[in-house]
Amino acid sequence: MSARTRRFVTNASPLIFLTKIDALSLMAELAEDLAVPSAVMAEVEAGSESQPSLRQIGSMPGLRVEADLPVSPEIAGWDLGPGETQVLAFAAANPGWQAVLDDLEARECARSLGIPKTGTLGIILRAKAAGVIPAARPLVDKLLRNGAYLSKELVRLWQRSESEEGDRRTREPANHQAVGGLMQDLGIRTPVDA
Repeated sequence: MSARTRRFVTNASPLIFLTKIDALSLMAELAEDLAVPSAVMAEVEAGSESQPSLRQIGSMPGLRVEADLPVSPEIAGWDLGPGETQVLAFAAANPGWQAVLDDLEARECARSLGIPKTGTLGIILRAKAAGVIPAARPLVDKLLRNGAYLSKELVRLWQRSESEEGDRRTREPANHQAVGGLMQDLGIRTPVDA
């Protein structure tokens, strides 16, 4: 089965963080379609003035810039930034697309509207699960060193889920319910969901 089974519409922060850790190609590896709303592209382009490496985002294979859409009152009421708002508007208007967002409030909005979502960590973990990368830890460590914020609880749950793959005799078993919730929140299907 191909790793490319998703349609992603992404906000700026996942693109920027994946660029910073030299892992932008993971998006193209995992998504058969990748959309970026115009408002998001404007944010990325504004950042490329101070960070020239961000210019590669615009030439990423398979990426298409989408016109900004009218925003429903349900999304507008959250008072999110223009990029997050447009990602959610696009995902709401296009069933089958998954929003890629790191902002907690935007993720809460997606959850409240039933919009499938993931974030930068979810992209990395999905890449590992699909065999695109051999290990997630080096990229997660780089992500943290490059300024990404992951809650201590999220990191703890991820580390515990990682321990499941190690020597079960020497590591504390993970709380499967908590790990399952983490994976679901990151938009990663578990064998039970498949």
